[in-house]
Amino acid sequence: AWYQPQESIQRLIGMSKVKITLVKSAIGYPKNQKATLQALGLRKLNRSRELELNPQIQGMINTVKHLLTVENAD
Repeated sequence: AWYQPQESIQRLIGMSKVKITLVKSAIGYPKNQKATLQALGLRKLNRSRELELNPQIQGMINTVKHLLTVENAD
């Protein structure tokens, strides 16, 4: 793979919750990525959400992983 994320989402799958933070603006990115951020509940920069990790959320995170940081929610 040409892209190596800082922390692999695959490693967090066993965990039940993840904390996602919007760290880059969606301005200039396609509408589907903006809609994905809205669906994840991230509307402003540096805002975080704790979500239960399931295949649907994982797919949404993968769509906009270049705009987010993802970490384990303790």
